[in-house]
Amino acid sequence: MKRHAGRGQGKRAPTGAAEEMVVRYLGAQGIARPRDLAVDGVSREHFRRLAAKGRIVRLARGMYALAEAELGEHESLVAACKAVPHGVICLLSALRFHGLTTQAPFDVWMALPRASRVPSGGGVPIRFAWFSGAALTEGVETHRVEGALVRVYGVEKTIADCFKYRNKIGLDVALEALRDAWRLRKGTADELWRFARVCRVGNVMRPYLEGLA
Repeated sequence: MKRHAGRGQGKRAPTGAAEEMVVRYLGAQGIARPRDLAVDGVSREHFRRLAAKGRIVRLARGMYALAEAELGEHESLVAACKAVPHGVICLLSALRFHGLTTQAPFDVWMALPRASRVPSGGGVPIRFAWFSGAALTEGVETHRVEGALVRVYGVEKTIADCFKYRNKIGLDVALEALRDAWRLRKGTADELWRFARVCRVGNVMRPYLEGLA
């Protein structure tokens, strides 16, 4: 189903047709906001009606999924990326995504440009980290998760970020991620060195990287 990014309101669709349109869209995309279907004449009231009938559930402010949907452990990441589409999943949340930590952070960690205003998050609990330059733009991967696109930093970039933010998340977390990535062959030495330089933590990571050899 074609996804609509516009905010404009089209001609109001009949209630029954609009509700079925919402259900089909959610079946294809997993998560939706009323504005995703606004140009098709679907309103917030149609979403509220479906929620009252128990056919869909409200995940956060202005964000819905099918009641029977099995969204899985990455539901919060999908919701965060829909709420803040220019953000990038980072740090603890990126480690969790890549299977490099047993921690399950309540907040979704997202990177934003340093000069950005703090978005509302649409009711999703998000903790922002402020990046700039190559540290913001390098190492971004796009994955399709539960029908939605999620922007997340790759393994080696995430590990370098964890060393950079070690005072916030703990050096032990960064070291565990580095060891697990190496053991599971999820990262290469060349890429770890590259992102250590990008994040300006080469001297910090050097003894640990040399210890992997």
